[in-house]
Amino acid sequence: MGQTITSGDLVKQLGGELIGDSDILIDSVASLASSNQNSISFFNNPKYLDLLKITKAAIVIIRSESLELRKGPVIISNNPYLYFAKVSRLLNPSKVLKKEIHKSAIIHPTCKLGQDIFIGPNVVIEENVSIGDGVSIHAGAIIESDNIIGNNSIIHPNVVIKTNSIIGKYCTIYAGCVIGSDGFGYAKDHDKWLAIPQIGKVILGDNVDIGSNSTIDRGALDDTIISSGVKIDNLVQIGHNCVIGENTIIAGCAGIAGSAKIGKNCAIGGAAMILGHLSITDNVTISPGSMITRSIKKSGTYTALMPFQDHEAWLKTAAKIRRLK
Repeated sequence: MGQTITSGDLVKQLGGELIGDSDILIDSVASLASSNQNSISFFNNPKYLDLLKITKAAIVIIRSESLELRKGPVIISNNPYLYFAKVSRLLNPSKVLKKEIHKSAIIHPTCKLGQDIFIGPNVVIEENVSIGDGVSIHAGAIIESDNIIGNNSIIHPNVVIKTNSIIGKYCTIYAGCVIGSDGFGYAKDHDKWLAIPQIGKVILGDNVDIGSNSTIDRGALDDTIISSGVKIDNLVQIGHNCVIGENTIIAGCAGIAGSAKIGKNCAIGGAAMILGHLSITDNVTISPGSMITRSIKKSGTYTALMPFQDHEAWLKTAAKIRRLK
């Protein structure tokens, strides 16, 4: 069950300007469409104007320039979506786990365990692992040898952290991730492929989130580095020797091939593909589904796709593009 708060107390805690009753009881966050008389929602896009007009939300978070569009209580914020995120965190605090080590966990005696940790059922922790204070490791996770996990990080169920990886502080690695698998490196030996040992590390900075079933490969020689503040969605593949700069965000199903270097504060859209050995400067946005085939040296938004058409129309468009000079 979530928390409850009055509209007045909410503004005292999070700021913003309340226009309306300060005693409105709020117990949930919701979309404009699904809100009820005790919900708080937000309006951040004109295409949802029709929903704003009919929403049942008790309060709507809104920009000052949109105030005239809302008949009812509001909280004015210059960033409604961010304010909404803060309200959601306030009303839905994380579950506090009992600090314990489950009797079914297998922990090598050489491990160093911090204080106030949680280790769930059937966790396996191999030799020479260092686990910081306040760490939570959930059921079925496997932490291979010589790993370091920083203070207050959370490892969700069935995560595998391969040997010799470093996880920073306040990281969250969601269910099913594999961190530190061998990179995709092979040398041709006549008609066969010879696997090249991958001897680099994976290093995660602080406050990194890795979404469910994403994979980050260890480096062949140099390390794969995911810098502090990076947020990665589900089903993302990051190849060996990649470097991802601070506070970059990567949406689901994106793929980044080996030795690519991504700058700080970038945003990579879902299903985007970035070829290996490229460099992308800071503050670049890559549109969903784009294929990036060369380095990007100037900040901005880049797109490499066409709007979908029915197949016959697409064939005609493609033929016309080929004839362009």
